[in-house]
Amino acid sequence: MRGPLLRLVFAVALPALLVAVWWVASAGSTDVYWPPLRTILEAFPHVWTAERLRSDVLPSVLRLTGGYALAAVAGVALGTVIGSYRRVRAVCEPVLEFLRAVPPPVLVPVIMLFAGIGDTMKVTVIAAGCVWPVLLNTVEGVRAVDPVMAETARSYGITGVARLRNLVLRSASPQIFAGLRQALSLGIILMVISEMFAASNGLGFTIVQFQRGFAIPDMWTGILVLGLLGFLLSVVFQWVERRALGWYHGLRASVRRSP
Repeated sequence: MRGPLLRLVFAVALPALLVAVWWVASAGSTDVYWPPLRTILEAFPHVWTAERLRSDVLPSVLRLTGGYALAAVAGVALGTVIGSYRRVRAVCEPVLEFLRAVPPPVLVPVIMLFAGIGDTMKVTVIAAGCVWPVLLNTVEGVRAVDPVMAETARSYGITGVARLRNLVLRSASPQIFAGLRQALSLGIILMVISEMFAASNGLGFTIVQFQRGFAIPDMWTGILVLGLLGFLLSVVFQWVERRALGWYHGLRASVRRSP
């Protein structure tokens, strides 16, 4: 009981401190671009009504989910193949290094030429940026499979799908989840950027519209919504990770407790 309570205190303490500092620092502000936090919070319920949440936040979440899911599937599948075969890795590595060096936002105008300006473009942009952390971490995780365990599996005749599921992916899963965590934060950024290009709804589109209309407190409420969305997605991800990697965290805890 004490452990979860301490984690909750630590999780809440820093955000509460930052909000308090923001409140005090902006209390007497007369700058139109830096309104008091009190003004922003007063505008929040009037701006983010149920209708706006349905018309702007929900489409953003659906685009993020679609692009993130595509990146996860493609990254794990390609990473497993590349990490399992040395020759494939030798052929693909120069191309991967080249593509990884290209910033995903730069691809937005290019993707617009082929995918148009609809949801397909936005999902593609998110997937194109999120795939790299997943892919590269999967490659390294597959390469790091314990050779003793691999030889043991071969000796017992564990091959094919059973070997892939019970040895390769299970051993690489901690690094795969590390890549998925990196991809999640990157996906939120790309979601906003993609919605700033020829969009008619979404969080990125709404924040830009507030900025262009000089509705500065409303713009800040949109930034707060983005932060809350990122925090909520992080909590959900941590819950999934704990359940999927329970064996790994249990193993690490037992190693720390051992003399």
